Amino acid sequence: MSAPITTAKLTAKDFTSNQEVKWCPGCGDYSILKQVQTILPEFGYPREKFAFVSGIGCSSRFPYYMETYGMHSIHGRAFAIASGLKAVQPDLHVWVVTGDGDALSIGGNHFIHLMRRNFDIKVMLFNNQIYGLTKGQYSPTSEKGKVTKSTPFGSLEDPFNPAELALGARASMVARTLDRDPKHMQAMIKRANEHRGTVMLEIYQNCPVFNDAAFFAYTDRETKKEEALMVEHGKPLIFGENDTKGIMLDGEKPVVIEIGANGRSHEDLWVHDERDKTKANILARFFDAPASHGLPRPFGVLFVEDRPIYEEEMTRQLAQAQEKKGKLPLNKILSGDKTWEIL
Repeated sequence: MSAPITTAKLTAKDFTSNQEVKWCPGCGDYSILKQVQTILPEFGYPREKFAFVSGIGCSSRFPYYMETYGMHSIHGRAFAIASGLKAVQPDLHVWVVTGDGDALSIGGNHFIHLMRRNFDIKVMLFNNQIYGLTKGQYSPTSEKGKVTKSTPFGSLEDPFNPAELALGARASMVARTLDRDPKHMQAMIKRANEHRGTVMLEIYQNCPVFNDAAFFAYTDRETKKEEALMVEHGKPLIFGENDTKGIMLDGEKPVVIEIGANGRSHEDLWVHDERDKTKANILARFFDAPASHGLPRPFGVLFVEDRPIYEEEMTRQLAQAQEKKGKLPLNKILSGDKTWEIL
C-alpha cells in the first residue's frame, strides 16, 4: 500500500457516480455501497487511484456506482483481470467486488490462486448463499438441504466455507463482517486498506427476494448476542447476553463455558491472536457448528500475516532478468539451455 497522496478533502458524494442504483429494495448491497463510499475519503487517495473490478452477478454492478476507475468484467474472471491490472499499475488501489457464485463456482480456481500469489488486492465477497441475478438457484455457499429452483428436493452438497477456503489458499488477511452492521463493516474495510497483500473480506449480505433473513440471527437485537462473536486481537472470546459466555480451548476443541460457573473465569478464555493461523482455522470452522449447537459465528479479522506482495517480487525479478539477460534475444531467453539442433 503506497502512502496517501495529499489532495483536496473528499466526501462520500465524490465517490458516488451519476448512475441510478438498480438493486432490489432491501438488498444488502445498498448498505455495502454506502459504507464503501463513506469510508474511502478517509484513506486520503484521489479517486483516480482506485479501481473496482467485478465479475457477473448482482454485486458486480458495483463499479457502475463508484466514481472511480472500474470494470464490470466477465463471470468468475475478476480476479485474473484485477491481477493483470495490479501487475502493470501497482500504484492503483485495486478492489474486487464479487459474489459467492461468481467467486466460488466459475471463479473458484482464480480465487484460490489470487489468495496464494498475494497481490496487494482487496476482495469483498458478498455472500448471500444464493444466485440472485439468475433468480434463485443454490450457490456454492448454500447450506446442505437448501430447497431452490435448481434443487427442488434440497441440495445434497456441503457448502464452501469462504474463510476456511481462503485460509487454505494462503490469503494473507481473512475477515468477515455483515451488511447490517455498518460500523463494523467500515472498520473491516479500513483494516483491509491498511493491509499489504490479498484480503478476503467476506460480507454477509441479505437477498430479500430469494434468500431473505439468512443472516438476521447475527444482527437482530433478540438473537445477535447469542449467535454472533465479535473477535478482536488481544481480547478474550466472549459473547452471550450480558457477556456471560466465553470460549476456551480443550486441546484444539472449542468449548463454550459459562463465566463464573463451575469455577470458570476470564482467565480460562481463549484470547484472540489474529496472527495465529492454527487458531484462525479453528475459528473459521465454527461455521460447521451453528450457534444453536453452542458455538457462535465469528466476525472480525480472523487472520493476518505479513509476507511479500506479488507485484513487488515481480518487479524485482524483472529488474534482475534485465540486468543479467537483457542483451540476449527473446527466443534465447524463452528456450533456455535445453535445446537441440536436429540434423
